[in-house]
This record gives sequence, C-alpha cells and structure tokens, in this order.
Amino acid sequence: MEFKHKSVLLYETVDELNIKPDGIYVDGTLGGGGHSYEIAKRLSEGGRLIGIDQDEDAIKAASKRLEPYMDRVTIVRNNYCNMDKVLDELGIDKVDGIMLDLGVSSYQLDAADRGFTYNVDTALDMRMDQRQEITAKDIVNEYSEFDLYRIIRDYGEDRFAKNIAKHIVAARQEKPIETTFELNDIIKAAIPMKVRATGGHPSKRTYQAIRIELNKELEVLENSIDMMIDRLKPEGRLCIITFHSLEDRIVKTRFRNNENPCTCPPSFPACVCGKVPKGRVITRKPVVPTDEEINENSRSKSSKLRVFERV
Repeated sequence: MEFKHKSVLLYETVDELNIKPDGIYVDGTLGGGGHSYEIAKRLSEGGRLIGIDQDEDAIKAASKRLEPYMDRVTIVRNNYCNMDKVLDELGIDKVDGIMLDLGVSSYQLDAADRGFTYNVDTALDMRMDQRQEITAKDIVNEYSEFDLYRIIRDYGEDRFAKNIAKHIVAARQEKPIETTFELNDIIKAAIPMKVRATGGHPSKRTYQAIRIELNKELEVLENSIDMMIDRLKPEGRLCIITFHSLEDRIVKTRFRNNENPCTCPPSFPACVCGKVPKGRVITRKPVVPTDEEINENSRSKSSKLRVFERV
C-alpha cells in the first residue's frame, strides 16, 4: 500500500517556523514528508532539514518524496524523544526551528495490517514502531481490569470505561482477543444501545486509549517539550500540531511554564526563585484549520497548532 497522508495545517505550520534559507530545522514526526517537503523547498543549499520518524514505512515514503532536496535533508529512524541524541550525533547544537505533527497518519489508519483502525477486521497491533515487541493485543489480553479501566478513562475519556474493561476481561477468559472486530463486538456490548445509536463509532475512544498507552504518546510528549525548547536558537520556534485535548493540554501547559517558570508565591513582592523565561507563546489561541481544509480533509477537524518562540 502506498504511504498517503494529507498534511494538516501545512502552510500555517511552515509559515510559523519563519524559515531562514540557510537555517537548520527538525521535523520530529516526518510521516510522509509533507511538512518536510515544504520546509526543504524554502531552504537554500546552505540550509539543513533533519527528519525523524520511528515508522519504517514513513521513512521509505518520505525518502522518496524528498529526493529532489536530499542535498539538504538528513533522515533518521528514531523517536523524537531522542532528538537530543540525534542532534548530538549529527554535530548540531542549536536549531532554528522544530515541528511535530502528532497523532496517527492516514496511512497508519488505512493500512489494515497496522491494526490502528476499527473499520477493518485485522490483528490488534497499533505499533508506531514495528520494532517494538508489545502490541495492542498484549494490552487487551494482559492488563488488569483496573489498568484497562484507567487507560480507557484517562486516555480515551470514555464514560463507559469501567464497563468496557469489565467486558474485555470477561471475554478473554473464554479465549484470547485477537482481532479488531472481536474487540469491537466486546466494546459494543459494554455500551448502551441508545448511546451507540447517537454517538460516533463505539470503539473510537478505546482504540485511542490503547494506542496512546502502547506507544507512550503522552509520556513522550510531556518529557520532550522542554528539551526541544532548549535546543532552539534565539528566535527559533517550536510548532506542535495536536489532535485531541490530552495532547493539547500538555503542549499548552509546557509552553506556559516555559514562558513563566517562576514558582514564587503570588504574595511575594519580587521573584526570588531565579527561574527566567525561556521564550514566549506566539499563539495565545491555537491555530485551527479553515472550513475549506476540513471539507477537503475531515481528519484535520480536531487539529490545533501552538507555537513557542525562544528568547
């Protein structure tokens, strides 16, 4: 299957990076190379783009797409949480801009064998990095009822989390849960029919929760933002596109804490903690897709772009 993915908030994101033709930029979620292509196009031969992705299919697709600009592009298979190490190994200290496009690519959703989608009957997988040994099947069949409840409640924000976890544990006592459709049937049985009739697909929130847990998506994001800000040059920018409230909340909080890191009590007349701002939040409100983009690409509907600039 060809790797296809329509880049969300493409020009808004690349424009916010304020590309300098001879600058150094990092795309920490390379995907199919859509954002990277637009960045590379704006670079001169003296500029440099480092593309990072943990998905082998994405690496292959992006390498092909970026062929016209490979004189200024370096592609690395890794997780963006290891950006520090990647830059050190490339002999790069500071960069002019970094971007992340979080979430699942259209290719990952549409490729049946990847097991991200609830619309095709396939093995439960959901690994963003296929070198990883643990799959969604392991979580579904081996997590305790409480841990299943916890991740579906916290990462899926599903009000029926407790009942879904209970049904999963009951079903796997009969036989291991192997496929997406088997899991779909279990989830459907745990949600009242009148809710299923009015809401979206009943599996959506549970699949999101399992995927986030398996790939440690929120943990990786939470632990990487400060590091990425530290790798920016003065006036360098970090642009992050999120797709659900859990991601957006982390980005918003980390950006705000880097803009105002002071931990002194409000009653203190002056700051004594010594913590100084690392930069400023450019986007007081997140940038969201236009109606036109949403009509062209429904998957962009929940996307939000936030931007931080280093001082």
